[in-house]
Amino acid sequence: MKSILRNIKICAVVVATILSAASCLTKYPQSAILEKDAMKNYNDAEQMLTGIYALLKSSSLYSGYLTLLPDVQCDMVYAVDRFSNVYGNIWQWDIRSTTAEITSVYGSLYNVISNCNFFLERIDAVIAAETNDDNIDTLTHYKGEVYAIRALAYSELIKCFCKDYKGDDEAKQELGVVLRRYYSAEEPSVRASLYDSYQFVLADLAMAERLLDEEADAASSVYMTRAMAEALHARVALYMRDWESAVEYSSRLIDNSSFALSSVNYANVVPPYSDYDVMWGYDISSEIIWRLGFTTTSYGGALGQPFLNFNIDYYYFYPDYVPAESALRLYGSGDARHDAFFYYSPTGYDGYECYLLVKYYGNRDFIDNSMIYHVTMPKPFRLSEQYLIRAEAYCRLGEYSKASKDMTKLRQARYTSGGGINLTAANFLQQISDERVRELFMEGFRLHDLKRWGSEYNNGVSFERTPQQHSLVEGSSLKIMYDNPLFVWPIPQHELEAPGSQVVPNESNN
Repeated sequence: MKSILRNIKICAVVVATILSAASCLTKYPQSAILEKDAMKNYNDAEQMLTGIYALLKSSSLYSGYLTLLPDVQCDMVYAVDRFSNVYGNIWQWDIRSTTAEITSVYGSLYNVISNCNFFLERIDAVIAAETNDDNIDTLTHYKGEVYAIRALAYSELIKCFCKDYKGDDEAKQELGVVLRRYYSAEEPSVRASLYDSYQFVLADLAMAERLLDEEADAASSVYMTRAMAEALHARVALYMRDWESAVEYSSRLIDNSSFALSSVNYANVVPPYSDYDVMWGYDISSEIIWRLGFTTTSYGGALGQPFLNFNIDYYYFYPDYVPAESALRLYGSGDARHDAFFYYSPTGYDGYECYLLVKYYGNRDFIDNSMIYHVTMPKPFRLSEQYLIRAEAYCRLGEYSKASKDMTKLRQARYTSGGGINLTAANFLQQISDERVRELFMEGFRLHDLKRWGSEYNNGVSFERTPQQHSLVEGSSLKIMYDNPLFVWPIPQHELEAPGSQVVPNESNN
């Protein structure tokens, strides 16, 4: 099968920017050849798709900002008083329309979308000209992958730059994102409604689910699969408050025999690692639905850098951020996630000892073979999130017994013993919030969770920081209410000022 051959093929793609414009919405696809000559046959399509996957490795996305900033902004970590000011404005909620990290996320996602549009505009002609049936099947699968990637990019834009979805009627009145459907055709730079933005994502997912073959579903896949599209569909349904669809799609993943929760029991390997340890140490696991495929010669950002900085002198750790003590207290006795994520250690700061976040210490093969520290392959979709999605959706539907079973199964996979839990109408939101912190720590979910829960969480106080040992004074005492405008990131200023732009700013732009 061509899909199998593709998995082992070594592809060399020269990525160069043809042209960049002032607006993120008018970027050309990145290619080594002229647009008029681009993507005319099977090999061109494969090379173009490889380039799109390469864009996803960007440190502005899953290997950096898109993963770290939402949790740095909230109650997961504290800046230390000697930090290098990395993400300092994010941590202090001093976020502006010119903040470099925010504009980089926005631009990188639209760059991915532009390349997807370029591919989708040409792929049907490539398929029509192809005479080899196997190649036609593979190109059709590629088309499904690109629909899934475009849906993912738009879902991330909506998540970061739009308000929470509170129902279809209200969403039709709220601002969504600028929808770029095509590559060549002129389209106005105007924001669609939040409702229409999500409908666009759902339409892309429907295409992806139709075109992708479920036989390609596999744990730890570095390519888009039907399972990945279904996992995104479950997440989108949760964010849209479509509880029935959230249950339906998360159930597809939970019932899919290709995936299973990682065990915390030690395997018969040397040194003794559990399957769960291997997931974070070597980036492979039965519960990973989709991950970024890094190699020692092709990788993105270093997720662990701001929490460790071990490679300053390869002797001490010099963290910019350390785990919030309030988060550490959530991990109970026997919870294997605590030891997998955190390590108590001296630092390079005169006598300062503390728990460090070592979840992203780095792929051990990269460290052993190439001395590349703190580079971990991002895992945007894991089976554990699907259990959390279904449990929350069940609770919203009043099916607390089913939700308790899902949460118990997840927790029993994480605890060396015990883990049972009982969810009720009175406690489910706090319990699910705590479990999402434990399971998804620093994976980029917290800001968006607090935004969508709004006033129903913690009496409207999304979080309140209390200074802890050696924490930076500025930002250590923030109290953030559910209606703070900065739960929605500002639209980049250059986007608002681009020639012909009709993009309406967010409240956080003011």
